Amino acid sequence: MQNRKVFINPHNNLLQLEEHLYPLVDVEQPNVFRNLFPYDEVPKIAFNDRIVPHNFPDDIWITDTTFRDGQQSRAPYTTEQIVTIYDYLHRLGGPKGIIRQSEFFLYSKKDRDAVYKCMERGYEFPEVTSWIRASKKDFELVKEIGMKETGILVSCSDYHIFYKMKMTRREAMNHYLSVVRECLETGVAPRCHLEDITRSDIHGFVIPFCLELMKLGEEYGIPVKIRACDTMGYGVNFSGAVIPRSVQGIIYGLLTHGAVPSNMLEWHGHNDFYKAVTNSTTAWLYGACAVNCSLFGIGERTGNTPLEAMVFEYAQLKGTLDGMDTTVITDLAEYFTKEIGYKIPHRTPFVGKNFNVTRAGIHADGLLKNEEIYNIFDTEKFLKRPVLVSVSNTSGLAGIAHWINSYFNLKGKEAVDKSNPIVNYIKEWVDKEYEGGRVTVITDDELITLINEAKNSNKA
Repeated sequence: MQNRKVFINPHNNLLQLEEHLYPLVDVEQPNVFRNLFPYDEVPKIAFNDRIVPHNFPDDIWITDTTFRDGQQSRAPYTTEQIVTIYDYLHRLGGPKGIIRQSEFFLYSKKDRDAVYKCMERGYEFPEVTSWIRASKKDFELVKEIGMKETGILVSCSDYHIFYKMKMTRREAMNHYLSVVRECLETGVAPRCHLEDITRSDIHGFVIPFCLELMKLGEEYGIPVKIRACDTMGYGVNFSGAVIPRSVQGIIYGLLTHGAVPSNMLEWHGHNDFYKAVTNSTTAWLYGACAVNCSLFGIGERTGNTPLEAMVFEYAQLKGTLDGMDTTVITDLAEYFTKEIGYKIPHRTPFVGKNFNVTRAGIHADGLLKNEEIYNIFDTEKFLKRPVLVSVSNTSGLAGIAHWINSYFNLKGKEAVDKSNPIVNYIKEWVDKEYEGGRVTVITDDELITLINEAKNSNKA
């Protein structure tokens, strides 16, 4: 105790006692936390009510894995598609580069061609980075291309160390450190991907490993980044939950015990339990500067944290978009749909066909009076997507009137209301359709035909 330093914590200006070091616990049998992950039962969320303080960094940003994790769950993108998407990401991130980096595979000629072409763009942001396994053979690819930074897979749970790699913790750590050292010796900055961190022994392996990585960074004068990977989506943001499932507990441990600076710490989440966005936001709130995402959440199994979601999380937390051009999100959605052939589920927030479309008549009535009542924000301004209604058996007069006004961009005195004869003409036709057994919504083409019929029959 007498040798531990007392220092000022720059985040709260309070005196703090230096934490004691955590040595590697080189167990003979793997710790797979069978009490939390019984496998033949639903995983358990346990609590010890140890509360972690908020630690929101001065600057936060987004990194992209669309071309890495995003390509592990779908047909590979062409080189041209990758470059086009990269251009969109540059525009979306804005002049401050809130989308800081984008990572690429290097294994195929197509991927390497895409890397070269994206680097030729000369953008400061997103910086082009790579991802490799912890092998010297993979690292040769990084050196050949001349990357400034590369991600390195360093799986950290005993599930991976014992069952997949067939190593002890000591053997795994020594192997990882040798690859990281080689990376540093050639001047390439390593980004260590701590795979499966939410099933790992945080104090017995992760923190001791991070301490060694931080020492290597100091030795070579090159910062070593840490990516905390919630590979199976087990992370939870509940106050007082136990590690390794507690997101804030993991972030606190890496910062406080593992000596990882906030600007070197990144969260990578998966959505297996519907928590990817919430967990990523939690990582920001408790000290990680970066969250790693993919466009539309495309990734392995249930996918990654959707990049477009974190753009709006950023704006809500910071109170500003900091120059990000959110209309590009709609451009990207249209590109994926029309050029790549990707089908975005209609109810997907921000990008789905129906994300700001209502069918309920009572909602349409509110929209007709003031769209703020039932629209999350000015979706036309931020996403080039005006609020819409679909006409069905529940739309009522208000829904039909709102559809006409939206479709033909009628505002002010030109706008129609529920008393308009055309609206009533369409309503009568719609009612007959559903009385006859129809179950689908009325199409735009049908509504346009009805409007023309109403005009020709002197209903206008």
